Amino acid sequence: MQPAENPRPGQSRPDQGASDQERRDQASSDREWEVEAVLAWHDDDAKAAIRSLLDDCRHLRRQLALAERVMSRGMARGWTPRYERDAL
Repeated sequence: MQPAENPRPGQSRPDQGASDQERRDQASSDREWEVEAVLAWHDDDAKAAIRSLLDDCRHLRRQLALAERVMSRGMARGWTPRYERDAL
């Protein structure tokens, strides 16, 4: 695993001039890498990986609900969180 490169102010990102297809390929490659990383973390036990990801999702939903309760409407300028993501 390599650390992410953060461009310095005024410096362009390496993929800034990339075409849409190149960006899609990179995103697909990143997702594949993430899947492999999750499985590797759980010693290729798919059920343990799914359980862990569901626990993470549950935790983040609770955090979102808590933030929604303590955040004023003016602070978010009317934005309210959605607990379900849009269909792909």
